[in-house]
Amino acid sequence: MGLIFKFFNNTLQFYRNGFKTMPAWGKKVWLVILIKLFIIFVVLRIFFFPDILKKNFNTDEERGRHVLDELINKTDTDD
Repeated sequence: MGLIFKFFNNTLQFYRNGFKTMPAWGKKVWLVILIKLFIIFVVLRIFFFPDILKKNFNTDEERGRHVLDELINKTDTDD
């Protein structure tokens, strides 16, 4: 347990020290990267990928059955 804690602590210190000593342009680049990731994974998902299964089916059992049927039907048509 102590070895795992020490590993994560050393890793955290490594990255923290790296970001502290990073030049200003590097911090700006990381900010741009984080903003892009936020847009890709949050904003686009909300507007372009609605949860169709929750919209079309009421229970988890119905959703599961639909997904299973689609997976089975898709593999049958590929042959």
